[in-house]
Amino acid sequence: MKNITKRLLAGDRLALARMITLIENEAPEARGYLAELHQHTGQAHIVGVTGSPGAGKSTLVTNLVRELRRREHKVGIVAIDPSSPFSGGAILGDRIRMMEFSGDPYVFIRSMASRGNLGGLAVSTRDVVRAMDAAGYDPVIIETVGTGQAEVDIMRSAQSVLVVVAPGMGDDIQAIKAGILEIADIFVVSKADKAGAEQTAAELTMLLSLDTKRKHAAWRIPVLKTSVVKEQGIVELIDAIAKHRIYLHESGTLARRAERQARSEIQNLVIQAATRALQSAVSSEEWRTLLEKVSKRELDPYSVASELQARILAASSSSSVPPNATQDT
Repeated sequence: MKNITKRLLAGDRLALARMITLIENEAPEARGYLAELHQHTGQAHIVGVTGSPGAGKSTLVTNLVRELRRREHKVGIVAIDPSSPFSGGAILGDRIRMMEFSGDPYVFIRSMASRGNLGGLAVSTRDVVRAMDAAGYDPVIIETVGTGQAEVDIMRSAQSVLVVVAPGMGDDIQAIKAGILEIADIFVVSKADKAGAEQTAAELTMLLSLDTKRKHAAWRIPVLKTSVVKEQGIVELIDAIAKHRIYLHESGTLARRAERQARSEIQNLVIQAATRALQSAVSSEEWRTLLEKVSKRELDPYSVASELQARILAASSSSSVPPNATQDT
């Protein structure tokens, strides 16, 4: 096991699969391995694919991978699926939908369960992407679970975000007005062979023209139409993604996004550590008692929070004192 990082860096698929399993299971050794891999990451282009359920994200990703393989790219895919209420596992199984790539040594697909996370991604998505990046996959595509406006988490993981919209879904444009417009680098009107595709594309173009924040931006968000039936738009979409990657590097936007994503990741790690510390400092029985007293107005939440914070800090301070240390009197 000690050589897992070396094997992964050498492109060993079994080592990558084992690493991802450790990450998903929150194994204690996973964080140490990820720390070793961190300096070997940052080479892959991370592409997020998001949009409403039924917009055709999985079909689009399959066609993107097919074209990327024609161009001899080594592609990683992280497909986030809804969780089974029984097992907690992924219930759609994108690996089944992408069986044509199962024998391709240059394509690595991992389905992950969202496990109730509302941001469109699984909690460990960024770590899995980091492992694929270190293993030499470029690009790495993240397909979100498809829950609508909640999927802004993709901004904190991807460098280029594709928002997929299908014609005839009625409320898609309204949803985009409410916030998804903010995260798109490229809009994709899928199922362009269906009626209403031209109107959907025109409405998106109009919305973009009214966006004062982006009106004078160096990157003009394209609206592209794709169709599996007509074999339309995939080549143009891959070219647009490549152009956006060049823009990110040349404009300095990539560095700014990387800093924003690092800030978000560190904050999340600190929150996770604080949550674990709270669980260690307060027993389940005491926690229930505190909640009951707060709900009955016998205690206020501010005082309880302050007391728990003090207890966690005291525990942290005592644990940091060397076991043989003595205090001056």
